[in-house]
Amino acid sequence: MLRDKNLVPLSRQHQHALALCVRIERASPIPESELVAWQLEIAQHFRAEIRVHFEAEEQFVFSRAQEFVELNPLITELQEDHGWMRTRFAEAEAERLSAAEISEFAQRLSEHIRKEERQMFERLQQLMSGEELAVMGRALEEVLKRGEQTCALPAKDHQQR
Repeated sequence: MLRDKNLVPLSRQHQHALALCVRIERASPIPESELVAWQLEIAQHFRAEIRVHFEAEEQFVFSRAQEFVELNPLITELQEDHGWMRTRFAEAEAERLSAAEISEFAQRLSEHIRKEERQMFERLQQLMSGEELAVMGRALEEVLKRGEQTCALPAKDHQQR
């Protein structure tokens, strides 16, 4: 199903996060000498985009999706995923993730995004009217602007560390 234009900004951010996951997968197993650089990149990605993305989903998408009883188990699972990932982002910020934990993080983030895209977004597009999606889209746009206004430093080259 074609993605509704009101969900496209979230889907675009999902693509950014999936690109990070692919890069981690291709670099695995991550050498000890590159652990700090990868953790800094993961933490920077969270600060620059994912933090606000999670807030937008939780505030506007998950809360709306919970109105549909059939989506409640999925929303509970997605909220638990957000909690697990926030913990991993904090551990990356503190440079406490192992190579195996970074790989697990990338795998779980990728699975989470696919659940949102293939299950939640698809079903919301079927259950919600165009006007309801538009109202949600306007609210998402306002919240996501905060993330765009965040000044992010470029990720350090993995070879420098």
